[in-house]
Amino acid sequence: MDAIRNTVLEAWMTEHGYSSNSLAEAVNRAVEQLTGHVGGLDGSSVRAWKAGRVTWPKSATRRALEVVTGLPAVALGFVPRGRPSPTPAPSQQEEPDMKRRTLVGGIAAAAAAAATPGTASPRRIGMSDVNRLNKRFAEIIASDHRHGGQPGIEERAAALADEALNLQNAGSATQRVRSSLYASGAAFRSSAMWAAIDGRRYDVAKAHMREAQALAEMSGDQAIKFRIWSHAGTMYRHMGRPADACAANDVARNLHLTRRDPLFASLGLARQGAIHGTAQNQTDTRRAFEQAQDAMLRADPADHRPVWLLAFYDQAELDSLALSAYLALGDYPTAEYHAHRCLSSLRPHMLRSRAITTTRLAHALLAQGAAEAATATAMKVPIDAATRHARVSRMLQEFGAALRATAPRSTTVQVWTEHTTTWRTAA
Repeated sequence: MDAIRNTVLEAWMTEHGYSSNSLAEAVNRAVEQLTGHVGGLDGSSVRAWKAGRVTWPKSATRRALEVVTGLPAVALGFVPRGRPSPTPAPSQQEEPDMKRRTLVGGIAAAAAAAATPGTASPRRIGMSDVNRLNKRFAEIIASDHRHGGQPGIEERAAALADEALNLQNAGSATQRVRSSLYASGAAFRSSAMWAAIDGRRYDVAKAHMREAQALAEMSGDQAIKFRIWSHAGTMYRHMGRPADACAANDVARNLHLTRRDPLFASLGLARQGAIHGTAQNQTDTRRAFEQAQDAMLRADPADHRPVWLLAFYDQAELDSLALSAYLALGDYPTAEYHAHRCLSSLRPHMLRSRAITTTRLAHALLAQGAAEAATATAMKVPIDAATRHARVSRMLQEFGAALRATAPRSTTVQVWTEHTTTWRTAA
């Protein structure tokens, strides 16, 4: 008689993000904790369970499975020896989906019999719950790239972080799921932190940072730790505290993740270069960007990376950070060069980044004496970004002040003044 696949176990593994090898490793660790002896399972052992070739694992393995999954073996599709198999008689000629329903029904009855009478089973939190939160997180990231810095984005990201924490207490879950929830919560909170930084709400950003750091530690996720400390470096750079910025960014850069993945190394180096620019350290700025570019070229585009990194870090972002650094250094021709490179490769949906880069380009042109070209460039910034994005608004105010100081009675100043009047009317 052909073995019947254990579709219940397969479904549980899919739900909780386990491969055959990773489940075998988890059960082996549980066996060692229970017995003091290392478990001897491998991926082929789990595949035998799924294929139905092994219908009732050994007692130590079953106890370890219960530790890992929080469920009795019968609730995972295993059938005790001596108990009739739910295999239908050949004469019934059942369809495969009918076989599956028969199997699941028999297992559900066995699980119910094993449960304490009158006790409801606790809710199981799985990877599907985490994935639903992460899908909503992706929507927040998209909104941030369009608008950036808005309190609404910050509030939505913080609310998602709270949802992730609430799920921790909503039912039972494997350690893998719990770690994923903490990592998601840290990612959401760090997005709230970034929105506050982008909106120049630094005290609020620090509060989000502390919460994000605690969640990241509980998750053990290197990528999210990198993100939070890298954001902290950017925050201190915007606050004009380059020593603190460098120290925070060094925490990110010293994670072993940067030695494993050149793209993380590249981002850490590029942000370090921007910090060196703020500190007026020209030699270290150039060296950092040369190394960041080299690391980016070594990165394999096919490697798996978090959605937040893939959503923004590319050649355009590297050039954007270089633009910021060389503006701070007063090297305006080099800043202009990186501005044009950035604008030529920015992805269409990166509206916030385009507004920031265009404004910085206007500053670089004005500093080189091209007042008319600078003003025409600044006038390309959309009204929405000019009036609602705190960083862009401040840079444009600084541009207007510099323009009036450069050519106080010129027609260019008049054109700019009339243009900004239309912003106030539209706002």
